[in-house]
Amino acid sequence: MPAGNREPAWSGVIEHPLPGRGGKPRRVGLTMVMDKGLGLRGTADLLETAGEAIDFWKLPFGTSAFYPRQVLEAKLRLIRRLGILAYPGGTFLEVACRQGRGEAFIEHALALGFTALEVSDGTGPMPRLERLRVIRRAVAAGAAVLAELGGKAAGGRLPRRELGARLEEDLAAGAALVILEGRESGKGVGIYSDQGEVLVEELERVREAVADPDRLMWEAPLRTQQAELIRRAGPGVNLGNIPPGEVLALEALRAGLRADTLPEAGWAVWAASVAEVG
Repeated sequence: MPAGNREPAWSGVIEHPLPGRGGKPRRVGLTMVMDKGLGLRGTADLLETAGEAIDFWKLPFGTSAFYPRQVLEAKLRLIRRLGILAYPGGTFLEVACRQGRGEAFIEHALALGFTALEVSDGTGPMPRLERLRVIRRAVAAGAAVLAELGGKAAGGRLPRRELGARLEEDLAAGAALVILEGRESGKGVGIYSDQGEVLVEELERVREAVADPDRLMWEAPLRTQQAELIRRAGPGVNLGNIPPGEVLALEALRAGLRADTLPEAGWAVWAASVAEVG
C-alpha cells in the first residue's frame, strides 16, 4: 500500500450533514468488516481505499482454515499496519472448544497474527462458566475479545433479564465489546424480522437491558438495517458484518451523505435561506 497523505479528498470543501464522526482510535462508531475470502491484492485494495473506516476485520466461521499459512500471515500483517483488529469467526472457536482444543486455538490464532477473538455459543450451547473461562483466557493471552450473544437459529433472542445479566458478565470477564447476532443474511434472528426489517421494540428492549449501549456492536449486513440503526442510535453506533464492498457506503450513511440518513432539518434550513435571498 503506498504511503503518504491520508487526508480525505474532499476535506475542507463539504461539511458532513451528520457531524461527529471521529477518526482512529475510536471508542464508538466502530465498523467491523466481514471478509469471506479476499486475497492479498483484494485486501490491500480495500485497505488503501477504506482502511481508515475499518476498526475490526472478521474472517468468519472457518474460512481462515483454508488459507495457505503464508498468505494468511501476510494478509494479517497488512491489516495490522492500519491498526485494525483482525479475528477468526466465533463458530471456529466453538468447534475448537467442543474438541477440547480451545487453549490451543487461542495460542495458534495469536501466533498467526490475529489480534482479537470472538467468543460465541451461537451454534450450540456452551456452559456459562466455560464461556467466561474462554473469555478470560483469551484476554490473558493478549487478545481483544468480542463476545457474541444470540443464537443462529430462528429468533435467537434472549429474555431481557438474561440478556442484561449475560452481557454484563461477558464485559466483567474482559470482553471489549458484545456483538448482537445478526448472521450474514440479517434475516430472522435477533432484532431482525424474517424480511430483514429492524424490529424496533426488540431493538429498544436490548438497548434498555444494558448499562452502556456503546459496548454493543450490532451485526447489520443490510443497508436498510444500517440506516435504521444510525437514525435511531446516531452515527456513533457500532456496526458489524459489513460486506467489504459496502464499507465506504456505510461511511456515507454515518456522515448523512446518503438519502437514507440525510437530515431533513438541514434541507429546511437551506431552503429557507435560499428563499430569503431570493
